[in-house]
Amino acid sequence: MKFPDVKLARLTVPHLQLPNLVTFNWRVHQRIDPWLEHRWVRRGAWAGGAAFLLFAVVWLFFATGLPTSETLLAYQPPLPTNVRGYDGNPVQTFARERRVELAYDEYPPVVIQAFISAEDKTFFRHGGIDYPGLVGAVFDYSLKSVRGGRAKGGSTITQQVAKSLLQDSSYSVGRKIREAILAFRLESTLSKQQILELYLNQIFLGRNAYGVQAASRAYFDKDVGDLTLPEAAYLAVLPKAPSNYDPVRATQKAINRRNYVLREMEANGYISHDQFLGASAAPLGTIRYGSNAKFREMGGYFMEEVRRDLMRKFGEAGEDGPNSVYAGGLWVRTSMVPYMQDAAAESLREGLANFDGGRGWRDLDLTIDISGDWRAQLDRAPVGTGFPDWRKAVVLSKDSYEARVGFSDGSTGVVPATAASQPKRGVGGAAFGYFRPGMIIIVKNVAGNSFALRSIPEVSGGMVAEEVRTGRVMAIQGGFDSIGGSYNRATQALRQPGSTFKPIVYETALENGMTPASIIVDAPFCVWQGAGLGNKCFVNFDRRYSGPKTMRWGVEQSRNLMTIRAASQTGISKVTDTARKLGVGDYPNYLAIALGAGDTTVLRLTNAYAILANQGRSVKPTLIDFVQDRAGKVIYRTDNRCQVMDDCNTADWDGKAMPRPPVRTRQLLEPMAAFQMVHIMEGVIERGTATVLRDLDRPMFGKTGTTSGPTNVWFVGGTPEIVAGVYLGYDHPRSLGGYAQGGRIAAPIFKQFAKIAFAGRPKIPFVAPAGIRWARIDRASGRRVFGTFPIQEDPKSQVIWEAFQPQTEPRRSFHRSQDGEEDQLTDDQPVMKNGKMVRRVRPGEGLRNVDGTLRPTRAPSNSLQTQPAT
Repeated sequence: MKFPDVKLARLTVPHLQLPNLVTFNWRVHQRIDPWLEHRWVRRGAWAGGAAFLLFAVVWLFFATGLPTSETLLAYQPPLPTNVRGYDGNPVQTFARERRVELAYDEYPPVVIQAFISAEDKTFFRHGGIDYPGLVGAVFDYSLKSVRGGRAKGGSTITQQVAKSLLQDSSYSVGRKIREAILAFRLESTLSKQQILELYLNQIFLGRNAYGVQAASRAYFDKDVGDLTLPEAAYLAVLPKAPSNYDPVRATQKAINRRNYVLREMEANGYISHDQFLGASAAPLGTIRYGSNAKFREMGGYFMEEVRRDLMRKFGEAGEDGPNSVYAGGLWVRTSMVPYMQDAAAESLREGLANFDGGRGWRDLDLTIDISGDWRAQLDRAPVGTGFPDWRKAVVLSKDSYEARVGFSDGSTGVVPATAASQPKRGVGGAAFGYFRPGMIIIVKNVAGNSFALRSIPEVSGGMVAEEVRTGRVMAIQGGFDSIGGSYNRATQALRQPGSTFKPIVYETALENGMTPASIIVDAPFCVWQGAGLGNKCFVNFDRRYSGPKTMRWGVEQSRNLMTIRAASQTGISKVTDTARKLGVGDYPNYLAIALGAGDTTVLRLTNAYAILANQGRSVKPTLIDFVQDRAGKVIYRTDNRCQVMDDCNTADWDGKAMPRPPVRTRQLLEPMAAFQMVHIMEGVIERGTATVLRDLDRPMFGKTGTTSGPTNVWFVGGTPEIVAGVYLGYDHPRSLGGYAQGGRIAAPIFKQFAKIAFAGRPKIPFVAPAGIRWARIDRASGRRVFGTFPIQEDPKSQVIWEAFQPQTEPRRSFHRSQDGEEDQLTDDQPVMKNGKMVRRVRPGEGLRNVDGTLRPTRAPSNSLQTQPAT
């Protein structure tokens, strides 16, 4: 093989001048070797190399897992979820760390100066570590390691932010090293203002307040922009140990520490000496912890339902996602109307207390150790007092005449023996005789420092109020008090609705050929259940019978036998189908279901009545209108309108008409039948089982209910705008007593609620849908009346206006006169009978069957109905 000429190859490759490494190495050795001949230099070099290697290993070991620069730039502190009511005002906060995030510019200079003077006066000069302070802290740690005790801290504000980000409070050298590494990273990534903003928003200051704004509200009930100099200085002492400077338990210690901060501010040139003297002489001026309890506890049961719903949708904590309930900083708009929620809570509590009041004092069976911190124990006791003037107390001592009791705020009072004379339930004997030190009781202030014993009702119940047009739930009360138990009887308790289920039966009958004037026999009714079971015979509540009556009368008087007959004639399968469509429940096809033997909740049944009042159009009960993230972006809407419309976020106007939200409802029931049922239930208020509501003097409908036992009593009803439902019963069902009825117990609770909830609202009548025909009907017989008009002022007028579907109203019929000739009266003319002028009124021609054929009239052919002539 012939190789190419080397000279030709050099012509094609550029010439590269390589450094003379041999010469460079010789020169380095020439300079360094004389130094390395010294022993101390060699040892120092080896030590330096080992120290650098150790530093690198430590850095790599402790820096692993620390937040990166990108993470620090994107960091957002955990924020609570803020809940607003129907009108947009705040009503509740869901927080494990109560925090309000502010920008650096939103903090007044006096607050920034106070915290810098108290925590880190060289903050704006150091690079994350205060080296003199670090040396002192290391020296102190070394001494305490030998002598025992905890070394003092030497952390800068940057290190405190790093500690908060690490969420590590362990007392160890490793934690301090990680803090220092992260502090350097913070200083290289964020500006001083950004670091201080994180600190002021993160730091824990006691009273479950994280950040200065939350603490300002917790201690002074004001925003940071309104803080005075001594108030800002007091907040600045709290980061060290909030419990050590509690304004109630350690007042003087807190004042001394506050004045130290003021002296530091003067020394740093932030305030003058005169300002120092004036501020140091001022009292702390803090409010009592829990003074804003009304805000925290508003709508207890309602807010608990909202919280559960949000947790199902977005998760609970930060690890569940960026929009979690306790860290995501959500803004939630709910449908709760605060004054209605208060009215529902107050009316249900009054009803429970009134029903239970005559049954004696019920011992809570709770005790605490009064030899320790009984105030904190009492505060944590899971007891809700319900009424704002009822308080939980602990018996501290007792003699023959009175007992001394203490409250969670440290105050005390006395309960005279005469104010605790009611018998103990189930045992007998005066309640005062059972008092023991450490026992938790409920009391009410009656005069000065004297208190009277009260009892938490054993009976319970639930109440719901809902907007008819939208289904938005405006109030929920699930028991006497949500504190001590989150079981919501309005949404979770499955109860038999009793007679409040009957409108579903009759509405189905109205859709299947019956009319409000249909005659149904109120008489014994039995069903053969098969061999071995025999007949099942139904009875009325009063065990009496009234014979043939109209459907309207049967609803107004809540007759069981007429309901069973209507269900049997219509078909119980059709009734259960209607109940299923309305969301009341999925029931088997048993006739007993028609009398409310199937379980349901107050919320479901109230929503079914709202659908009836909405002329059969579906509405879904909702508590949340929409949810926004911490930046204000809507991330959830109940009506899903933006996904349907697909143009909620259009940047510019496209020249078209404004988009309209989608219709949220669909027709579930025949609108005319639904209106007929509502119109019939108006008679329940006017002359039926709920006449206690008649003096509310507004268009209303409703139905009472009482179950067997009776174990539950109900009322559900309302106006064209708002429907509400309420029930009472024991959590473990047992008899309420033979006198208990829905009209006597549940309806008055609704009445108390309605007086507040409906006050000032216009009196809007129920509007009939297109196609409804109005006819004058004799209320007792269901026959058509001509020439006589209803007396509107008299709720028991014999003649009423009745609503009929087309071609179902009673009509005139042929009658045979006394001489045997058949005639047809075209006009009602006065005739003389028994010496009085009366008007001759023809009975209706009967009812129509499903196929449109006429049913024969029950009246004989020669019968006359007479009424006074007008």
